[in-house]
Amino acid sequence: MSRNCKYLLTLLMLTVFFGTSHSNAGSNIRLMSYNIRNATGIDEKRDIKRTAHIIDSVNPDVVAVQEIDSVTGRSRGANILAEIAGHTAMHHIFAPAINYDGGKYGIGILSKEKPLSHQIFALPGREESRALLLVEFEKYIFACTHLSLTEEDRMASLKIINGIAASCNKPFFIAGDMNAHPDEPFIKAFVKDFTILSDTKAFSFPADNRWNCSTISQLTAALP
Repeated sequence: MSRNCKYLLTLLMLTVFFGTSHSNAGSNIRLMSYNIRNATGIDEKRDIKRTAHIIDSVNPDVVAVQEIDSVTGRSRGANILAEIAGHTAMHHIFAPAINYDGGKYGIGILSKEKPLSHQIFALPGREESRALLLVEFEKYIFACTHLSLTEEDRMASLKIINGIAASCNKPFFIAGDMNAHPDEPFIKAFVKDFTILSDTKAFSFPADNRWNCSTISQLTAALP
């Protein structure tokens, strides 16, 4: 793989979000990943403003978002990511993974900085199709994904992700819902080319004995 690209893996399993310390603009960047479960909390209530408030409380520069409806019947035609972006005053890019209930369902990225470009790549998923969203900014590239529940599909996805990362000419960050434990073969393969920034000893689930946890970890990611 190209050594011109710095590989940084933000490991997030199931529903977790975190931020990096941002002490000096232009040198450190605050990253966040959040499986919003379509803006539905552990009380089973969909509350877009509450989801936006959680993001604002972390004050991230960029956010990888998973489990988003876009104009589906169950969300009454709402563009969930666009509405969150409106409440947080951030740019937004949505990447559909599947058609669902008259609309789309997938992942997205929110950012304070206006993106220069973006690309969407299909990833394998036998239970449902998966996607990788790649967004380029002036000084770095940020990717979001929500990987398959199946180990074989995750390993196949890794080959695709590695190939994309190897072609980049800027620091490359990837965050999302990896659906994997730290001791699983997928993660062991991932760390051969990526450095995990998040704390793999900190549980990302469950919260309140449920599967949709929201835990925060703090770390620093420095840009060259």
